[in-house]
Amino acid sequence: MKNNNYINDMSLSRGADLTGVSRSVITYDDNKYDDNSYKDSAQSNKNLKNITVKHYSENIPKKIKEQPTYMIKNKILLPVLAALSTALFSTTSMASTSTEFTSQDWQVACDNTRTCRLAGYQAENNSEFPVSILLVRRAGGNAGVDGKVKLGGAKDSSSKALMQLGNRHRISLFINDKDYGETKPYSAAAGNAELTQAQVTALLEALTKSSKITLALRNSRWQLSDKGASAAMLKADEFQGRVGTSSAFIKNNDVTKSDDSVLSPKTAPVLRFILPSAKSNSSNDDRKFVMKSSQLASLMKSTMKDADSVCPNLSDKSPWRVSRLNSKQLLAQHDCWKGAYNAGAGIWVLNDSKPYKPTLITTNATGYDKGKLTSVQKGRGIGDCMSKTDWLWTGRAFEKSHESTTGLCRLIEAGGAWQLPTYVTEVKVVR
Repeated sequence: MKNNNYINDMSLSRGADLTGVSRSVITYDDNKYDDNSYKDSAQSNKNLKNITVKHYSENIPKKIKEQPTYMIKNKILLPVLAALSTALFSTTSMASTSTEFTSQDWQVACDNTRTCRLAGYQAENNSEFPVSILLVRRAGGNAGVDGKVKLGGAKDSSSKALMQLGNRHRISLFINDKDYGETKPYSAAAGNAELTQAQVTALLEALTKSSKITLALRNSRWQLSDKGASAAMLKADEFQGRVGTSSAFIKNNDVTKSDDSVLSPKTAPVLRFILPSAKSNSSNDDRKFVMKSSQLASLMKSTMKDADSVCPNLSDKSPWRVSRLNSKQLLAQHDCWKGAYNAGAGIWVLNDSKPYKPTLITTNATGYDKGKLTSVQKGRGIGDCMSKTDWLWTGRAFEKSHESTTGLCRLIEAGGAWQLPTYVTEVKVVR
């Protein structure tokens, strides 16, 4: 080995296979150094030449500063809503084509197809018997309502074990101590049980007023809160154009509009997903994409209004990770921020020669693999609530393909209780 110094320069062959990158191995002579040794070095780099950065795919390392309860800057709503359960909370995103709203122990999330999902939970101070019910209603005057129940907490494992034994162990619904029968059989794959239509009808009526709602399995009782349900139902009515119609959750004394006035479903946008190509236009394999880390950081800083806030680690010693997207465009990644239980990397698309024209995709990425970019953030450290955003490569740019949260932080289960999307797409793979 001629020199064991490390370099902050990047030398990237245009013809190299760089698909699916998130770490790098630096090769010099016959020696290899992984990212950790690369980061730890503060040595001079001026004696090193002909560095080749080889790439392989794995999850992006997680680094970052702590973020607020929810992040509007990238339209990623972190569901740390337990702390806000006594307040009325509402957001509208995607240019008013979706909405999220939380009132006390209930929430509603409506996506860009106008489907609304309402989720209710136990009272916030009742952590021993967590429970959640999900009500789903699509747009359109004739749309019905489907319901599911999920049990959580210390009784969760034994209850699920019983339900998996067969039809003789099912959850029963009681409203004001009246028995409304058993749910459909528990689904081990889905982790929940579907409500019958009779149960859904009774539940919707009960939630419009003060009611005692209990889910029972043998000697265990889970109590669903009714606090905030009416506000969440009204928000769904407003979003779907049901206010004043007979199909509204919250009905006025007099029906003033026909159900024909209810908004129709919208078609999900279609995305063409294209796998990145490692091939370069250049016939000269000796041509390199070369840029110092400091220069690359300066270039990317120009894409942010407040880089020190949204990507404070942009100029640190951690390595850049670069992969090819097509014959002219590259993907660049760098750790941006790190907190107690969340992290995010910056993702940019740029040309492989001047003018570079970098475009920032996100500073909250947690995973990248072969054209699929993901951001998953916890609402709190124990991970019982999450937010997720996905992007896909469409040949010239990354486009958002999915955005959702898993609901309130109420100890239902690890990873959150439900998928509550606010943005969905139909993805077609182009080969």
